[in-house]
Amino acid sequence: MIAIIEYNAGNIRSVANALNRLGYESRVTKDHNEIRSAEKVIFPGVGEASGAMHYLRNEGLDKLLVSLRQPVLGICLGLQLMCRRSEEGNTEGLGIFDADVLMFPPLDRIPHMGWNTLNSSSGELFRNVAVDTDYFFVHSYYAELSPHTIAECDYIMPFSAALAKDNFYATQFHPEKSGRAGEVILTNFLNL
Repeated sequence: MIAIIEYNAGNIRSVANALNRLGYESRVTKDHNEIRSAEKVIFPGVGEASGAMHYLRNEGLDKLLVSLRQPVLGICLGLQLMCRRSEEGNTEGLGIFDADVLMFPPLDRIPHMGWNTLNSSSGELFRNVAVDTDYFFVHSYYAELSPHTIAECDYIMPFSAALAKDNFYATQFHPEKSGRAGEVILTNFLNL
């Protein structure tokens, strides 16, 4: 079973639907035992960082998430909350990735919304996907480049489009909304 973390953030149903299309059973849950026993865990989200972290802390999900040993995939807000801190609401994150989340400068249209190509990508998540593939992004905050960056994108400035460390993986783009390439990313994660 694939556990999808329920933490009052948006976009959870589209992730569940994408997994269903790929033939995987998933459950949206905040139950600690279900999450601990899941084969894989997905931490998606669209929302605001401080409110989401407040909910995670109240439910004890912050401590649970960092203790997981199975593969975990953060998506969008999930990626941002897996970092050290976010400028959005001056929020302390989970600290899994050694990166801060910053707001794009107001030099262009914010949010970064729509299709964009990665400048580079590497690692297991990107197996069988061409580097010049487009992915769907919706975000006003970005994770800075760090030693954990496995994919880089450029919008106003270079940023981490994907991160990886140990059993933790994360994408700023939405694989569940990124067509065939997104399906390959999800399948690669589910095959870890």
